[in-house]
Amino acid sequence: MLHSPLDLDVDKLSACVSCGLCLPHCPTFRVTGEEAYSPRGRIDAMRGVESERAPIDDEFVEFMETCVQCRGCEPACPSNVEFGSLMEQTRASLAADKRITPWWQRAGFRVLGHHRLLLAGSTLLAVGQRLGLVPGRLGITRLPLRRGRPLTPTGDDVWLYTGCVMDAWQRGTHRSTAALISATGATFALPRSGGCCGALHAHAGLHDQTVALAEQTMASMPGDAVIVVNSAGCGAALKDYGEFLGTDAARRFAHRVVDVNEWLAGRVDRLPESTVPRMRVIVQDPCHLRHVQRIDTPVRRLLGHVADVVELDDDGLCCGAGGAYSALQPELASEIRERKLASVDRAVDAAAARGPVGLVASANPGCSMHLSEALADRSIEVAHPVDVVARALGVVE
Repeated sequence: MLHSPLDLDVDKLSACVSCGLCLPHCPTFRVTGEEAYSPRGRIDAMRGVESERAPIDDEFVEFMETCVQCRGCEPACPSNVEFGSLMEQTRASLAADKRITPWWQRAGFRVLGHHRLLLAGSTLLAVGQRLGLVPGRLGITRLPLRRGRPLTPTGDDVWLYTGCVMDAWQRGTHRSTAALISATGATFALPRSGGCCGALHAHAGLHDQTVALAEQTMASMPGDAVIVVNSAGCGAALKDYGEFLGTDAARRFAHRVVDVNEWLAGRVDRLPESTVPRMRVIVQDPCHLRHVQRIDTPVRRLLGHVADVVELDDDGLCCGAGGAYSALQPELASEIRERKLASVDRAVDAAAARGPVGLVASANPGCSMHLSEALADRSIEVAHPVDVVARALGVVE
């Protein structure tokens, strides 16, 4: 049994007063009903290990690994407990001790930092899916065989961050983003090297890899121009560089980062009018947009330019995607997703009197991929908000 402490911030750990207000907002607690799978229960387990009253055993590791890291507990916490920071540090300690994130996961995450290798691997994986060689239990949605043309920079008003998975699997959303930036009269530059923000590595406890990727990302977009990000998870990671790296340069960089919905919502009056009748769109808030970046109103303002927004009734409860969580914890991820699907069904039924709803807007690749296959059975498409708006405005094919 290993009894070494987790090197947690004592003030952050002691901030939790065990009030329990976080419980309804925790997806793993909602599906299991077990205290140990709640933020309060996990913090109690961290305290036990940190004080050396409890061992780092398999049970402790399971409680930490099964957290989605959605951080839905944070906005609900009256004590402002920084649960996300505590969980990342705990996982970093466990990963350093080789208690989590085995070699094959580490190898997979390393590929994300090598863009050409990622693109080639994604194509091979897509071919494997068509040939029935990729097990469905992995929870990987159908990947594109073709990505279409890469973007061409138009100027230097803003940086358009392209990232890793977004460019490999959802490059069309980059084209929509570029078209909408241009429609406002602004120009965009592209990072000097394709790369990964390190969000998944941070979730997995791979601290050194995260730092290296953060430094590469910062170097790829120098200067003072705003950095527009269309992936909620990437945007949350980039905005957190200041705290994660703890340097003035990182803090200045993080201050430049803005979510694409946030940026476009402030310029919606510059966009052209819709070329199609107004549609009805359900909004699914990715956790790293709603709970971490605390941005939900801009999404609705942007979509409202072309559509009538239909709300879900689950107060932003996680869908279960969690970056790589749906692949690493497929059973829990599926149970969590079922609650989101039920919420979508209720929204569709409630809106039926005013017309059909066949579209869900989600601003994160993990969420949209996790939901799309399940919602396809209901004849409901999942699309990024900028894709919805760009198509309605006729600025993309």
